[in-house]
Formats: sequence, C-alpha cells, structure tokens
Amino acid sequence: MAQVRLQKILADAGVASRRGSEELILAGRVSVDGNQIVELGRKFDPEISIVEVDGEKMRSNKTKTYLAFYKPRGVLSTMTDPENRANLGDFFSSRNERLFHVGRLDKDSEGLILLTNDGDLTHRATHPSYGLIKKYLIETEGEFTKSHIESLLKGVMLEDGMARALEVKVVREVTPKHHWIEVSIHEGRFHIVRRMFESLEIEVLRLIRTDFGPISIGETKEGRWRVLNEGELKSLFTALKLNR
Repeated sequence: MAQVRLQKILADAGVASRRGSEELILAGRVSVDGNQIVELGRKFDPEISIVEVDGEKMRSNKTKTYLAFYKPRGVLSTMTDPENRANLGDFFSSRNERLFHVGRLDKDSEGLILLTNDGDLTHRATHPSYGLIKKYLIETEGEFTKSHIESLLKGVMLEDGMARALEVKVVREVTPKHHWIEVSIHEGRFHIVRRMFESLEIEVLRLIRTDFGPISIGETKEGRWRVLNEGELKSLFTALKLNR
C-alpha cells in the first residue's frame, strides 16, 4: 500500500480529526514502530507500520460511520468532560467506534451536529475554505424590523471582525417583540450568531441549528441520532469535494 501521512492514518483510525491528530503528533504522543514522531508530514504504510498513541496501538477503521444528532441544550460539544458535565459522549457510550464531532455547538444552543469516525470528512467539513452553510432557527426577544434584517445581511462588526448572514427571514411573529427567525451563515466563529444578534441589542432566547451544509435535522428528536442515508452522504461528499 502507498505511504500515507501520519495525521491521516490517525484520522482514519478515528483517533481525532486531521487537525487534532496533528496536535497529538506535535505533543509527542504518537510513535511509529517504537519511534516517537514529533514532526508533521512523515509518511508511513498503515498496513505494516505499528502506530501508537499514548502507548495504545491504533487500528484503521474499515467501516465509516456518519451520524446526525440532535444535541439538547445544556450538553457540551465534547466526547468526554473531566468535570463529568453532560457531553456528547454520554449519548454514544453503547457504540464501539471512536466517534468525534464535526464542529460544535455552544452549551446553550441545540440542534444538528454530525458525528463520524471519518477524519478526512471532519477536516474538510470544519475548514473555512469549504464554507458549508449552516442554518439556524432563533427565538428572539425585542423588536425585529426590516432594518435589522438589512444590518445582518450587510454585516455587523464584532470584536473579532465583520460577520454577515447569507439569508435572514422572519418565520413567525408571536408578538411585535417576540419572533422566530431563520438565519443562514457559512462562518463558524465562537458564538457568532448569538453575538450578531446581541450587537443589535436583540436577546436570543433559543438557538437551534437545523442544517449543516446539505444535511438537515429533519424529524430527529432532541437527544436522538440517526444514520445518514446514501442520498445525504452523496450530497455531503459532493459539497466537500471528497471521493467515497
């Protein structure tokens, strides 16, 4: 078999995403055939090389898993937590694969998050250059007018730079100061949607991610997950320019 970059071998084994695997290598936690590897770019044959992380031998995943999960509010977007707070791993303890999440949602947000053991997909899906569009349904308190929509579409200045929505529409007006708003954005900066609304002095009561690229939460219930179907996978791989 052709030689493969070490970080890809780790990602294919479900150890971490490609970026996370690079961090493991730089931290000196990876060895190949008994030799510690601390530089990026080294290539090895995954069929014959013995790769270990923290002394544990890695095995390549032959079967890939792709799941869509409805993350409840109050759950951390991590697979483990040293303080034993509710986290994604709590919902997948019965599965044998070593899963990792594609991107994240903050603790107070809910909705769609993808989980997989495919390192290449995770790397591309979270890389800004591929710009997968994320769609959110937001419950707000406060006046929301046409000028607010125009500001979000034009872009608002945050402490870490300009942020702009791709689409904004009012889904439901409960009262003149209570709305459900749908927003599409391709960025993934920390709390970016919440901060955009707060910059306009609009309080976010609830934030639900409904779509991640071509994948929709659909009818999946809070705290439940489903396996992505072939059509969804084809659309996702096409959007990420990946071959299956």
